[in-house]
Amino acid sequence: MQKLLLLGDEAIAQGALDAGISGIYAYPGTPSTEITEFIQNSKFAFDNHIHSSWSANEKTAMESALGMSYTGKRSMVCMKHVGLNVAADPFINSAITGANGGMIVVAADDPSMHSSQNEQDSRFFGKFALVPILEPSNQQEAYNMVLYGFDFSEKYKIPVLLRITTRLAHSRSGVVRAESVRKQNDLKMPEDLRQFVLLPVIARKRYKNLLKAHSAFIEESEKSPFNEYRDGADKSLGIIVCGIAQNYLMENYPDRNIPHPVLKIGQYPMPRKLVEKMADECNEILVLEDGYPMVEELLKGYLGRGLKIKGRLDGTLPRDGELNPNIIAVALGKPDTFGLPVPNLVVGRPPSLCSGCPHIDSYAALTETLSQLSNGRVFSDIGCYTLGALKPYEAINSCVDMGASITMAKGAADAGLIPAVAVIGDSTFTHSGMTGLLDAINDKSPITILILDNGTTAMTGGQDSPAFGKIENICKGLGVEEAHIRILKPLKKYHNENVAILQEELAYNGVSVIIPRRECIVAIDKRIRDKFKNK
Repeated sequence: MQKLLLLGDEAIAQGALDAGISGIYAYPGTPSTEITEFIQNSKFAFDNHIHSSWSANEKTAMESALGMSYTGKRSMVCMKHVGLNVAADPFINSAITGANGGMIVVAADDPSMHSSQNEQDSRFFGKFALVPILEPSNQQEAYNMVLYGFDFSEKYKIPVLLRITTRLAHSRSGVVRAESVRKQNDLKMPEDLRQFVLLPVIARKRYKNLLKAHSAFIEESEKSPFNEYRDGADKSLGIIVCGIAQNYLMENYPDRNIPHPVLKIGQYPMPRKLVEKMADECNEILVLEDGYPMVEELLKGYLGRGLKIKGRLDGTLPRDGELNPNIIAVALGKPDTFGLPVPNLVVGRPPSLCSGCPHIDSYAALTETLSQLSNGRVFSDIGCYTLGALKPYEAINSCVDMGASITMAKGAADAGLIPAVAVIGDSTFTHSGMTGLLDAINDKSPITILILDNGTTAMTGGQDSPAFGKIENICKGLGVEEAHIRILKPLKKYHNENVAILQEELAYNGVSVIIPRRECIVAIDKRIRDKFKNK
């Protein structure tokens, strides 16, 4: 048995390797990125031909993992919480098709929105899809749950959702590995070759089977090693902790002597008998969950007995943001030890574009080009360039979801805001911008699209961009007129030339694509370091 010091993400990756996976698929997104990177950098994975690749987006990753599961092999797909929105179609339907080889879907949630547009809770997706959910409280459980999850998936022929949060993904702890590494599954086609054919006549039967299996999932939760009822002498309060909230509770009791009954939940559906046991014994229940009040809401429906349930809904805990030990201390009636406010002499340092970033010169040219027009006509997307919304640039006016820049610019132009400009990165363009561009081409929308090509997926760590070397051909293939696909060099010495090109294309009554192209300054540094490291 080997003990390793691992991030939560790395513990999941190591668990997948030890569980005998044959492939992992993902689109990079904080806080999930390190799972795939760990496997990509693993000599064991390389030697054992474990497939690991960055997909164009989360939907394609989900579908690829499902395809590998179809062949009887074990697969994993990883994404951040908003990526599950993109993968929702195949994810929801995969509960009805079921799995063949074991399949785990990892969703990394981001309470407090450290690097995200929202803090949605992926457990609701699992509940919606009626799939089992695992939620670790520490790195060791994250590792153990992967091995358990693959077994569960193959036992019930169902994908399993593994939900983690930023705090677990990016903190380290000792992890003890299993005594042996499992072999990869052999190829084995589904026993029913119509299992994955969701024609209504088949889907209706499979959905009924899913509903029947749900009672078995509940029984598994009742006896799960990850759901634990710990008794306490003081029954005035019962405490339910979900996932990482377990740690915040324990930090309020350094001697580990909690006076109240505690139900720790790490596997869903909810272990109903354990919940009812607490309801029978305790006067009130406090629910500690890092995310939305899912368990709190379920309790009100499950119990229906007028028992007071405290948590995020009644104001005992904040409705938004991460939990922490102090928030839980206050909820338990302990002193507030948050401390004094940060003095004014400590100045916050907002994120900013790197010195030498090509986006700086692209925004300089765009801002000057638009200086004679009214403000508010630049629709942006998700990437490093989103920092163009901040001072000193203040160059963009929207950031909603991956790919929305092009379609929002199209809608604004349809409404009469002409010229309308979309700003999107090269990786985001192939993630979900291509379909929006096709809409604009079909409608001959008068919009100008800047595809900022820095040759990498920079915001999430410099992964290879699926768009590398392909952008012009993609645009031509979709139908953009070649004369209106223009390449810029985002450097100060070409500023006047760039402004002139932008002015020409803004005046064009149709779809034009401008590609400012210069390699990411951080990617250059990494490439040079890797070059010398490999010598």
